[in-house]
Amino acid sequence: MIGLQIAFWILVVVGIASALAVVLLRDIFRAALSLILCFLTVAGIYVTLSADFLAAVQVLIYVGAISVLIILAIMMTREVQQGSPSNKLRIPAFVVATLFLGALVFAMINTPWQIASMPPLEPTTAALAIKLFGENGFILPLEIAPLLLLAVILGTIVLVKEK
Repeated sequence: MIGLQIAFWILVVVGIASALAVVLLRDIFRAALSLILCFLTVAGIYVTLSADFLAAVQVLIYVGAISVLIILAIMMTREVQQGSPSNKLRIPAFVVATLFLGALVFAMINTPWQIASMPPLEPTTAALAIKLFGENGFILPLEIAPLLLLAVILGTIVLVKEK
């Protein structure tokens, strides 16, 4: 039990650091890599909270799909090294972000959070495993979809690539 708490807090610190790196890094590619680390730490936090299904979905959708699409978009964009020009809306954006943070903190403090006395007795991924690998499972469509996405990505690269 103590080991899970230590792992939880380590993942929280790494997650916050990687989220800050996403916002503060000037190099957009490194920021995208920090975003992947942030997604992975969120999946790890789900595991420590006995939410195995959410962790699996987090890794499959965010780490596996969204991050790859973001990195592909970055790599296909020209002049990534220069970054974005200075924005006139920096101060209003900071004010809106601060107000949003204040609203979140207010909601977190004033919400009566109910804490379960004990974790789930059985793993939460059993139903997912039965649907994927059981009789009439959906593992074949899940194997074909990434191949189709890869074909689309390669076709896009060939079409956009300069001669």
